[in-house]
Amino acid sequence: MFKILKYSFYDLIRSRWSYVYFLFYLALGFVLLFLNNDVSKAVITLMNVIIVLVPLIGTIFGVMYYYNSREFTELLLAQPLRRTSIFLGQFLGVAGSLALSLVLGLGIPFVIYGLFRSDAIFDFTLLLITGAFLTFIFTALSFNIALSNENKIKGFGYAVLLWLFMAVIYDGLFLMSLIVFEEYPLDTFSLAATMLNPIDLSRTLILLKLDISALLGYTGAVFKDFFGTNKGLVISFVMLMLWTIIPVWRLIRKAKTKDF
Repeated sequence: MFKILKYSFYDLIRSRWSYVYFLFYLALGFVLLFLNNDVSKAVITLMNVIIVLVPLIGTIFGVMYYYNSREFTELLLAQPLRRTSIFLGQFLGVAGSLALSLVLGLGIPFVIYGLFRSDAIFDFTLLLITGAFLTFIFTALSFNIALSNENKIKGFGYAVLLWLFMAVIYDGLFLMSLIVFEEYPLDTFSLAATMLNPIDLSRTLILLKLDISALLGYTGAVFKDFFGTNKGLVISFVMLMLWTIIPVWRLIRKAKTKDF
């Protein structure tokens, strides 16, 4: 598995799109940190970019890599290698390279700016951690979609639809449900609905630690009042880990039974 992971990782690291992805975050980090006196505002701006762009890039790269390396994967399957090792190695290579580009792209301005000596180090580190989680989550989901669809166009369509649902449609449905059922107690529903979407969960987690949860309105207030800061942090990380583990588990199970 490690040899396949290493091959997939270096293959994507050499890709020009990985450099574009890295340079984008590098430039964004320098601009926001060096031109903004308030670090909290810079973190909020980075959060708004990351929670939308990172899932989209992870989804597209995951599907694209699977379909483009289909012939190489079939060649590997003809060798005495476990299917689990092949697909898990490819997934970790793709997700690892994207997460590394994100962490280095934002981490270098972070170090140069000197935030490691300030109180903002925890907020910025939390931003990088949630970004890495979203990368692994949506890359795993995209691999699941690609494994379930032989047709490349259909696979890309489902992957983009998944991202669109999680990033845009889900919030609209959530808001509509709060408006329609405003006469009922919605505390538990709001908490559950927030945790069932990794993008909303990441946004809530970051805003809670920045102590500006009022920007989330009703959802943020309920989340903070019910869980408390420390409990909310632990439960959020547990949910993000589950969002990562479950798609990876299904990926392994699907790879074992798929007929190539």
